[in-house]
Amino acid sequence: MQMTFRWFGEEKDTVSLEQIRQIPGVTGVVPALHTLPCGEKWPLEMILKMKEQIEKAGLSMECIESVNVHEDIKLGLPSREKYIENYIESIRNLSKAGVKVICYNFMPVFDWTRTDLAADMGNGATCLAYNGEQIEGKSPEDMFREIDENSNGYAMPGWETERMGEIKELFQKYKGVTAEDLWKNLEYFLKKIIPVCEECGVKMAIHPDDPPWDIFGLPRIIKDIDSIKRFLKLVDSPCNGLTFCTGSLGASAKNDLPAMIREVGDRIYFAHIRNVKREGNRFHETAHLSSEGSLDIYEIVKALQDVGFDGYIRPDHGRMIWGEKARPGYGLYDRALGAAYLNGVWEAALKARKN
Repeated sequence: MQMTFRWFGEEKDTVSLEQIRQIPGVTGVVPALHTLPCGEKWPLEMILKMKEQIEKAGLSMECIESVNVHEDIKLGLPSREKYIENYIESIRNLSKAGVKVICYNFMPVFDWTRTDLAADMGNGATCLAYNGEQIEGKSPEDMFREIDENSNGYAMPGWETERMGEIKELFQKYKGVTAEDLWKNLEYFLKKIIPVCEECGVKMAIHPDDPPWDIFGLPRIIKDIDSIKRFLKLVDSPCNGLTFCTGSLGASAKNDLPAMIREVGDRIYFAHIRNVKREGNRFHETAHLSSEGSLDIYEIVKALQDVGFDGYIRPDHGRMIWGEKARPGYGLYDRALGAAYLNGVWEAALKARKN
Protein backbone atom coordinates (compact mmCIF):
# COMPACT_ATOMS: atom_id res chain seq x y z
CA MET A 1 0.00 0.00 0.00
CA GLN A 2 1.20 3.51 -0.78
CA MET A 3 -0.25 6.49 1.08
CA THR A 4 -0.72 9.44 -1.26
CA PHE A 5 -2.08 12.99 -1.18
CA ARG A 6 -4.06 14.84 -3.82
CA TRP A 7 -2.31 17.91 -5.19
CA PHE A 8 -3.75 20.51 -7.57
CA GLY A 9 -0.45 22.01 -8.67
CA GLU A 10 1.78 24.85 -7.58
CA GLU A 11 -0.48 27.59 -8.93
CA LYS A 12 -3.81 26.09 -7.87
CA ASP A 13 -3.17 24.63 -4.42
CA THR A 14 -2.53 26.22 -1.02
CA VAL A 15 -0.68 23.06 -0.02
CA SER A 16 2.93 22.75 -1.17
CA LEU A 17 4.87 19.63 -2.08
CA GLU A 18 7.27 20.46 0.75
CA GLN A 19 4.39 20.34 3.23
CA ILE A 20 3.08 17.07 1.81
CA ARG A 21 6.55 15.54 2.10
CA GLN A 22 6.50 16.26 5.85
CA ILE A 23 3.34 14.20 6.49
CA PRO A 24 4.49 10.91 8.07
CA GLY A 25 4.00 7.95 5.77
CA VAL A 26 2.92 9.93 2.70
CA THR A 27 5.23 9.05 -0.17
CA GLY A 28 3.24 9.89 -3.30
CA VAL A 29 1.19 12.64 -4.87
CA VAL A 30 -1.96 12.21 -6.95
CA PRO A 31 -2.02 15.18 -9.36
CA ALA A 32 -3.62 16.21 -12.65
CA LEU A 33 -3.10 18.80 -15.37
CA HIS A 34 -5.84 21.09 -14.11
CA THR A 35 -5.03 23.84 -16.62
CA LEU A 36 -6.13 21.68 -19.56
CA PRO A 37 -9.80 21.74 -20.66
CA CYS A 38 -11.69 18.47 -20.40
CA GLY A 39 -11.26 16.45 -23.59
CA GLU A 40 -7.84 17.82 -24.51
CA LYS A 41 -4.95 15.36 -24.85
CA TRP A 42 -2.31 15.50 -22.14
CA PRO A 43 1.03 16.44 -23.78
CA LEU A 44 3.95 14.26 -22.72
CA GLU A 45 6.16 17.28 -22.03
CA MET A 46 3.64 18.71 -19.54
CA ILE A 47 3.30 15.35 -17.79
CA LEU A 48 7.08 14.94 -17.52
CA LYS A 49 7.48 18.48 -16.19
CA MET A 50 4.89 17.78 -13.49
CA LYS A 51 6.57 14.47 -12.63
CA GLU A 52 10.00 16.11 -12.40
CA GLN A 53 8.66 18.73 -10.00
CA ILE A 54 7.06 16.09 -7.79
CA GLU A 55 10.07 13.79 -7.74
CA LYS A 56 12.37 16.72 -6.97
CA ALA A 57 10.33 17.15 -3.78
CA GLY A 58 11.02 13.54 -2.83
CA LEU A 59 7.58 12.17 -3.77
CA SER A 60 6.37 9.78 -6.47
CA MET A 61 3.71 10.16 -9.19
CA GLU A 62 2.25 6.79 -10.11
CA CYS A 63 -1.49 7.52 -9.83
CA ILE A 64 -3.40 10.31 -11.60
CA GLU A 65 -6.72 11.94 -10.66
CA SER A 66 -8.43 12.72 -12.89
CA VAL A 67 -8.31 12.40 -16.65
CA ASN A 68 -11.86 13.64 -17.07
CA VAL A 69 -14.21 12.11 -19.63
CA HIS A 70 -15.79 14.60 -22.04
CA GLU A 71 -19.59 14.89 -21.92
CA ASP A 72 -19.83 13.96 -25.63
CA ILE A 73 -18.44 10.52 -24.72
CA LYS A 74 -20.99 10.09 -21.96
CA LEU A 75 -23.75 11.22 -24.32
CA GLY A 76 -22.59 8.96 -27.14
CA LEU A 77 -22.46 11.79 -29.68
CA PRO A 78 -20.60 11.34 -33.01
CA SER A 79 -18.02 13.86 -31.79
CA ARG A 80 -16.98 11.40 -29.06
CA GLU A 81 -14.53 9.76 -31.45
CA LYS A 82 -12.07 12.67 -31.38
CA TYR A 83 -12.30 12.88 -27.59
CA ILE A 84 -11.70 9.14 -27.23
CA GLU A 85 -8.64 9.46 -29.47
CA ASN A 86 -7.38 12.28 -27.24
CA TYR A 87 -8.02 10.11 -24.19
CA ILE A 88 -6.07 7.23 -25.71
CA GLU A 89 -3.17 9.54 -26.47
CA SER A 90 -3.25 10.77 -22.86
CA ILE A 91 -3.11 7.17 -21.60
CA ARG A 92 -0.10 6.45 -23.80
CA ASN A 93 1.71 9.59 -22.63
CA LEU A 94 0.97 8.93 -18.96
CA SER A 95 2.30 5.39 -19.30
CA LYS A 96 5.54 6.79 -20.74
CA ALA A 97 5.89 8.84 -17.55
CA GLY A 98 5.50 5.74 -15.37
CA VAL A 99 1.86 6.27 -14.35
CA LYS A 100 0.24 2.98 -13.34
CA VAL A 101 -3.34 3.97 -12.35
CA ILE A 102 -5.76 6.55 -13.78
CA CYS A 103 -8.80 7.58 -11.76
CA TYR A 104 -11.83 8.92 -13.66
CA ASN A 105 -15.61 9.06 -13.37
CA PHE A 106 -18.63 8.76 -15.64
CA MET A 107 -21.03 11.08 -13.81
CA PRO A 108 -23.11 13.22 -16.17
CA VAL A 109 -22.61 17.01 -15.95
CA PHE A 110 -21.61 17.15 -12.27
CA ASP A 111 -18.89 15.39 -10.35
CA TRP A 112 -19.53 15.14 -6.63
CA THR A 113 -22.45 17.21 -5.37
CA ARG A 114 -22.77 19.07 -2.07
CA THR A 115 -25.25 21.70 -0.90
CA ASP A 116 -22.88 23.34 1.61
CA LEU A 117 -19.12 23.78 1.29
CA ALA A 118 -18.69 25.17 4.81
CA ALA A 119 -21.27 23.56 7.09
CA ASP A 120 -20.76 24.62 10.71
CA MET A 121 -19.76 21.61 12.83
CA GLY A 122 -20.31 23.44 16.10
CA ASN A 123 -16.68 23.34 17.21
CA GLY A 124 -15.08 25.95 14.97
CA ALA A 125 -14.58 23.51 12.10
CA THR A 126 -16.52 23.45 8.84
CA CYS A 127 -17.12 20.64 6.38
CA LEU A 128 -18.72 19.64 3.10
CA ALA A 129 -22.37 18.61 3.50
CA TYR A 130 -25.35 17.41 1.47
CA ASN A 131 -29.04 18.03 2.13
CA GLY A 132 -31.40 16.27 -0.25
CA GLU A 133 -34.24 18.63 0.61
CA GLN A 134 -32.20 21.62 -0.55
CA ILE A 135 -31.43 19.92 -3.86
CA GLU A 136 -35.15 19.59 -4.57
CA GLY A 137 -35.62 23.34 -4.37
CA LYS A 138 -32.64 24.41 -6.45
CA SER A 139 -31.85 24.64 -10.12
CA PRO A 140 -28.50 23.41 -11.48
CA GLU A 141 -27.60 27.04 -12.19
CA ASP A 142 -28.24 27.91 -8.55
CA MET A 143 -25.99 25.06 -7.45
CA PHE A 144 -23.15 26.17 -9.72
CA ARG A 145 -23.47 29.75 -8.50
CA GLU A 146 -23.38 28.75 -4.83
CA ILE A 147 -20.43 26.40 -5.30
CA ASP A 148 -18.52 29.14 -7.11
CA GLU A 149 -19.32 31.80 -4.50
CA ASN A 150 -18.31 29.60 -1.56
CA SER A 151 -15.15 27.95 -2.89
CA ASN A 152 -12.73 30.54 -1.45
CA GLY A 153 -11.66 31.48 -4.96
CA TYR A 154 -10.55 27.97 -5.93
CA ALA A 155 -12.01 25.86 -8.73
CA MET A 156 -13.80 22.83 -7.31
CA PRO A 157 -13.25 19.61 -9.29
CA GLY A 158 -16.17 19.19 -11.69
CA TRP A 159 -17.61 22.59 -10.79
CA GLU A 160 -15.27 24.87 -12.71
CA THR A 161 -16.70 28.37 -13.29
CA GLU A 162 -16.29 28.19 -17.06
CA ARG A 163 -18.74 25.28 -17.19
CA MET A 164 -21.59 27.35 -15.75
CA GLY A 165 -22.48 28.78 -19.14
CA GLU A 166 -22.84 25.26 -20.57
CA ILE A 167 -25.32 23.99 -18.01
CA LYS A 168 -28.57 24.73 -19.82
CA GLU A 169 -27.20 23.33 -23.06
CA LEU A 170 -25.89 20.22 -21.32
CA PHE A 171 -29.17 19.53 -19.57
CA GLN A 172 -30.94 19.85 -22.90
CA LYS A 173 -28.56 17.29 -24.39
CA TYR A 174 -29.18 14.90 -21.50
CA LYS A 175 -32.94 15.22 -21.80
CA GLY A 176 -34.25 11.70 -22.32
CA VAL A 177 -30.89 10.05 -21.62
CA THR A 178 -31.51 7.00 -19.44
CA ALA A 179 -29.29 4.94 -17.18
CA GLU A 180 -29.19 2.26 -19.89
CA ASP A 181 -27.96 4.86 -22.38
CA LEU A 182 -25.13 5.73 -20.01
CA TRP A 183 -24.25 2.06 -19.58
CA LYS A 184 -24.13 1.61 -23.34
CA ASN A 185 -21.88 4.66 -23.81
CA LEU A 186 -19.61 3.62 -20.95
CA GLU A 187 -19.18 0.18 -22.49
CA TYR A 188 -18.32 1.75 -25.87
CA PHE A 189 -15.70 3.95 -24.19
CA LEU A 190 -14.17 1.06 -22.26
CA LYS A 191 -13.92 -1.16 -25.33
CA LYS A 192 -11.92 1.58 -27.02
CA ILE A 193 -9.50 2.38 -24.20
CA ILE A 194 -8.93 -0.86 -22.26
CA PRO A 195 -6.99 -2.60 -25.07
CA VAL A 196 -4.65 0.43 -25.06
CA CYS A 197 -4.32 0.17 -21.26
CA GLU A 198 -3.42 -3.52 -21.60
CA GLU A 199 -0.78 -2.60 -24.15
CA CYS A 200 0.65 0.18 -21.97
CA GLY A 201 0.35 -1.47 -18.56
CA VAL A 202 -2.04 1.15 -17.17
CA LYS A 203 -5.03 0.35 -14.96
CA MET A 204 -8.22 2.43 -15.15
CA ALA A 205 -10.00 2.99 -11.83
CA ILE A 206 -13.53 4.38 -12.11
CA HIS A 207 -14.76 6.54 -9.23
CA PRO A 208 -18.28 5.76 -7.95
CA ASP A 209 -21.02 8.35 -8.22
CA ASP A 210 -21.11 10.88 -5.41
CA PRO A 211 -23.66 10.76 -3.93
CA PRO A 212 -24.76 7.34 -5.22
CA TRP A 213 -28.20 8.32 -6.47
CA ASP A 214 -29.74 10.41 -9.27
CA ILE A 215 -29.24 14.19 -9.09
CA PHE A 216 -31.44 16.76 -10.87
CA GLY A 217 -32.96 13.91 -12.88
CA LEU A 218 -29.55 12.86 -14.20
CA PRO A 219 -28.92 9.12 -13.90
CA ARG A 220 -26.09 7.79 -11.77
CA ILE A 221 -24.95 4.26 -12.54
CA ILE A 222 -21.90 3.37 -10.39
CA LYS A 223 -23.50 3.33 -6.96
CA ASP A 224 -23.70 -0.13 -5.31
CA ILE A 225 -22.36 -3.67 -5.47
CA ASP A 226 -24.71 -4.76 -8.27
CA SER A 227 -23.75 -1.84 -10.52
CA ILE A 228 -20.05 -2.32 -9.74
CA LYS A 229 -20.20 -6.00 -10.70
CA ARG A 230 -22.05 -5.08 -13.90
CA PHE A 231 -19.39 -2.49 -14.66
CA LEU A 232 -16.53 -4.94 -14.20
CA LYS A 233 -18.17 -7.36 -16.62
CA LEU A 234 -18.51 -4.75 -19.39
CA VAL A 235 -14.87 -5.35 -20.23
CA ASP A 236 -13.55 -8.16 -18.06
CA SER A 237 -9.91 -7.13 -17.91
CA PRO A 238 -7.48 -6.53 -15.04
CA CYS A 239 -7.02 -3.06 -16.52
CA ASN A 240 -10.69 -2.24 -15.91
CA GLY A 241 -10.95 -1.53 -12.20
CA LEU A 242 -12.18 0.66 -9.38
CA THR A 243 -11.43 3.62 -7.20
CA PHE A 244 -13.15 2.58 -3.98
CA CYS A 245 -14.38 5.82 -2.40
CA THR A 246 -15.75 5.14 1.06
CA GLY A 247 -17.37 8.55 1.38
CA SER A 248 -19.23 8.26 -1.93
CA LEU A 249 -20.48 4.71 -1.48
CA GLY A 250 -20.86 5.17 2.28
CA ALA A 251 -23.37 8.00 1.81
CA SER A 252 -25.93 5.23 1.23
CA ALA A 253 -26.74 3.07 4.26
CA LYS A 254 -27.56 0.25 1.82
CA ASN A 255 -23.89 -0.21 0.97
CA ASP A 256 -21.95 -2.61 3.21
CA LEU A 257 -18.45 -1.35 2.42
CA PRO A 258 -16.32 -4.16 3.93
CA ALA A 259 -18.51 -6.77 2.19
CA MET A 260 -18.22 -4.90 -1.11
CA ILE A 261 -14.44 -4.79 -0.81
CA ARG A 262 -14.27 -8.53 -0.17
CA GLU A 263 -16.44 -9.21 -3.23
CA VAL A 264 -14.59 -7.07 -5.79
CA GLY A 265 -11.31 -6.36 -4.02
CA ASP A 266 -9.09 -7.85 -6.71
CA ARG A 267 -10.15 -4.98 -8.99
CA ILE A 268 -9.67 -2.11 -6.51
CA TYR A 269 -6.55 -0.17 -7.45
CA PHE A 270 -7.11 3.14 -5.64
CA ALA A 271 -8.91 3.89 -2.39
CA HIS A 272 -10.27 7.22 -1.19
CA ILE A 273 -10.89 6.78 2.52
CA ARG A 274 -12.97 9.29 4.46
CA ASN A 275 -15.87 9.22 6.88
CA VAL A 276 -19.40 10.60 6.60
CA LYS A 277 -22.23 11.01 9.07
CA ARG A 278 -25.58 9.97 7.58
CA GLU A 279 -28.91 11.43 8.69
CA GLY A 280 -31.74 10.31 6.38
CA ASN A 281 -31.26 12.02 3.03
CA ARG A 282 -28.56 14.21 4.51
CA PHE A 283 -24.91 13.59 5.23
CA HIS A 284 -21.87 15.60 6.17
CA GLU A 285 -18.19 14.80 6.01
CA THR A 286 -16.41 14.26 9.29
CA ALA A 287 -12.93 13.61 10.61
CA HIS A 288 -11.57 10.26 9.42
CA LEU A 289 -11.85 8.69 12.89
CA SER A 290 -14.47 5.89 12.95
CA SER A 291 -16.28 7.30 15.99
CA GLU A 292 -16.85 10.61 14.22
CA GLY A 293 -19.09 9.24 11.47
CA SER A 294 -21.21 6.35 10.24
CA LEU A 295 -18.37 4.29 8.77
CA ASP A 296 -16.08 1.82 10.53
CA ILE A 297 -12.71 2.75 9.07
CA TYR A 298 -10.92 -0.10 10.85
CA GLU A 299 -13.21 -2.69 9.25
CA ILE A 300 -12.75 -1.04 5.85
CA VAL A 301 -8.96 -1.17 6.19
CA LYS A 302 -9.14 -4.75 7.45
CA ALA A 303 -11.21 -5.74 4.41
CA LEU A 304 -8.65 -4.15 2.08
CA GLN A 305 -5.92 -6.18 3.75
CA ASP A 306 -8.04 -9.33 3.54
CA VAL A 307 -8.13 -9.05 -0.27
CA GLY A 308 -4.42 -8.30 -0.52
CA PHE A 309 -4.82 -4.65 -1.57
CA ASP A 310 -1.47 -3.20 -2.60
CA GLY A 311 -2.59 -0.09 -4.47
CA TYR A 312 -2.82 3.58 -3.61
CA ILE A 313 -4.71 5.19 -0.74
CA ARG A 314 -5.32 8.83 -0.04
CA PRO A 315 -7.16 10.60 2.76
CA ASP A 316 -10.12 12.14 1.01
CA HIS A 317 -11.88 15.43 1.71
CA GLY A 318 -11.01 16.99 5.04
CA ARG A 319 -12.66 19.51 7.32
CA MET A 320 -11.49 23.10 7.47
CA ILE A 321 -9.88 23.35 10.92
CA TRP A 322 -7.62 25.67 12.88
CA GLY A 323 -8.60 28.68 10.79
CA GLU A 324 -7.17 27.33 7.55
CA LYS A 325 -8.32 29.00 4.32
CA ALA A 326 -8.12 26.70 1.32
CA ARG A 327 -10.11 24.95 -1.38
CA PRO A 328 -13.06 23.46 0.58
CA GLY A 329 -12.32 19.84 1.43
CA TYR A 330 -8.71 20.10 0.29
CA GLY A 331 -6.80 21.92 3.01
CA LEU A 332 -3.63 20.60 4.60
CA TYR A 333 -4.39 20.12 8.28
CA ASP A 334 -7.30 17.69 8.42
CA ARG A 335 -6.12 15.64 5.47
CA ALA A 336 -2.69 15.34 7.10
CA LEU A 337 -4.42 14.15 10.27
CA GLY A 338 -6.40 11.73 8.13
CA ALA A 339 -3.27 10.31 6.51
CA ALA A 340 -1.64 9.79 9.91
CA TYR A 341 -4.80 8.11 11.24
CA LEU A 342 -5.12 5.83 8.22
CA ASN A 343 -1.47 4.81 8.43
CA GLY A 344 -1.98 4.02 12.11
CA VAL A 345 -5.09 1.95 11.43
CA TRP A 346 -3.30 0.13 8.61
CA GLU A 347 -0.37 -0.71 10.88
CA ALA A 348 -2.65 -1.84 13.72
CA ALA A 349 -4.73 -4.07 11.44
CA LEU A 350 -1.58 -5.53 9.89
CA LYS A 351 -0.06 -6.37 13.27
CA ALA A 352 -3.35 -7.84 14.49
CA ARG A 353 -3.23 -10.28 11.58
CA LYS A 354 0.16 -11.56 12.71
CA ASN A 355 -0.94 -12.25 16.30
